[in-house]
Amino acid sequence: MVLIGEIKVKIGVISDTHDNRDCILKAIEIFNTEKVDLVLHCGDHIAPFTLEWYKGLNAKMIGVKGNLDAEYQLLKEKYESLGWEFHRFSAVITLERKKIILLHGVDENVIKGLIHSDEYDIIVRGHLHKIINEWHKDTLHFSPGEACGYLTQKRTIGIIKLPEISAEIIEI
Repeated sequence: MVLIGEIKVKIGVISDTHDNRDCILKAIEIFNTEKVDLVLHCGDHIAPFTLEWYKGLNAKMIGVKGNLDAEYQLLKEKYESLGWEFHRFSAVITLERKKIILLHGVDENVIKGLIHSDEYDIIVRGHLHKIINEWHKDTLHFSPGEACGYLTQKRTIGIIKLPEISAEIIEI
């Protein structure tokens, strides 16, 4: 029996880290403190060596390639060596009977189509370096903003809680 308001799964969300070691380490610290069950990386890691900085993460990570992630194969190999998953375009995850799609989100027409498809409970994306936490009917459109802080001077990550979908932005 699931009680109203009971949190069963916490998902950490990070995007657009752009080789920024300090933001990655701070995000890991927060994700570990929050005891997230899974981390979703919305792309734009940049260099594969940055995945070494995630070794202290106490959760599995699933990532997607961003438009600036030129070394797809090396990123994929590094993810797999850590027991994680890395996808070229998107990843579909089902947790607590909620269907989530993770993508970098370069094409806004694709994003709009996904929002209006009624196929997903949550659309998690990056690319814009902009916080998005909006409901469209029964679909949450979520972007944690940019972890690196390069464009907005605001370094942010997100946490999504299930089974009742709630999402928050955390400044790091």
